Amino acid sequence: MIAVGLTGGIGSGKSTVADLFAARGVPLVDTDVIAHRITAPHGIAMAEIAAQFGPEFVAADGSMDRARMRTLVFGDESARKRLEAITHPLIRAETERETREANGPYVIVVVPLLVESGSWKMRVDRVLAVDCSVETQIARVMRRNGFTREQVLSIIARQATREARLAAADDVIVNDGATPESLAQDVQTLHERYLVLSRA
Repeated sequence: MIAVGLTGGIGSGKSTVADLFAARGVPLVDTDVIAHRITAPHGIAMAEIAAQFGPEFVAADGSMDRARMRTLVFGDESARKRLEAITHPLIRAETERETREANGPYVIVVVPLLVESGSWKMRVDRVLAVDCSVETQIARVMRRNGFTREQVLSIIARQATREARLAAADDVIVNDGATPESLAQDVQTLHERYLVLSRA
């Protein structure tokens, strides 16, 4: 079974594309979902997060206080690296387990920071990038998350450039002014290609 790494910048529409593959019966392994699970109440990362960062970073329900942690790691590079040293190995192990256990013709592994991490490219058979302009990213994230333009630009600045993602990609879906119908058709075309590749 082949593994396709699905990536794209914030606001590019990765989740929408992933859902379209799932609607075609393709199993999804989503690293963001795994990241939320390991930092949920009683998640496997929580004991180490509490030990490293202190109880003030644990919410009343036992999950990670995301707002507090986001504020800290945005302004403190060493704190970000400490958090990633806890979460990344756990996310990687869970992703590999779910990918092994996936049941389908091929599996889509959703990795927002696939290009940034460097090593993910070696763990998937193909890379699919969802691409759109930076202005489209900004507009979508401001509308969806209520962030300011400056906050969105700060997130984009920490991600791989659009050019780097496109250079790493085997396949690209352009999601700038795409209609739901045209996006679904693009996914269908790739789905058929991946079915052929998975049988090869």
